[in-house]
Amino acid sequence: MLGSLYLAYDLLGGQHGPLRLLTRAVTYSVVFGIGYALGLGLFFGLAAGIATGITLAIEFTRAARGLDHHSWFWEGLFSAIRGFGFGIGLYRILGFGFAVAFAMLITIGQIVAYARGMRPAMDYAASRRPRLTRRQFWGTVVRTVGYMVTALICSAFIHHVDHAWSFAIRVGLVTGIVTGVGATTNPYIEYYADNLPEQRLGAFGIALILCGFTLQSLQYWLALFDVRLS
Repeated sequence: MLGSLYLAYDLLGGQHGPLRLLTRAVTYSVVFGIGYALGLGLFFGLAAGIATGITLAIEFTRAARGLDHHSWFWEGLFSAIRGFGFGIGLYRILGFGFAVAFAMLITIGQIVAYARGMRPAMDYAASRRPRLTRRQFWGTVVRTVGYMVTALICSAFIHHVDHAWSFAIRVGLVTGIVTGVGATTNPYIEYYADNLPEQRLGAFGIALILCGFTLQSLQYWLALFDVRLS
């Protein structure tokens, strides 16, 4: 299905069509997912990475088209989705109560940040050179401290965590470092997403279709050669 979409690039809106959104979503999910996984585990990286990647892709696609930021409702929804992703990631580590409280607090924090003009598409640029502006740097610092404080509050009032300070510092630093790296590499990712050659998209679509055919036929090859998996 994805291969067919890439082959139908021109029919799906060209440069600002859904394939650019898909490219951004996949790229940001991988970048943030790997960063979170290295610091807080694979499951956390998967949940938080996907939630972050999808919401950032939507916001950056709008910024790339030169449009104003989304309405308050949508920005609140994006905050809730990212908070939900973090909550799912923490659920297996610290339980339901801690995860829900943490998700709610960081959702509120992100909504406040949006209201003060601190949003992911702030200082948007698409270029071949990485860049971290002064506002993005201080936004990363505030995010780091905020996540540390949130973890300490949840540990004190919801579910006690062994070595609470150590865990809070870990959560804050991982979030801050990943955010800083993401903000720094964002211009290059945006340039890459907006300047993919159409021929390369078509070739990638053909490759995906072939992979689909291969996976679909795998079951028949296993039956033909009597391969047992268990």
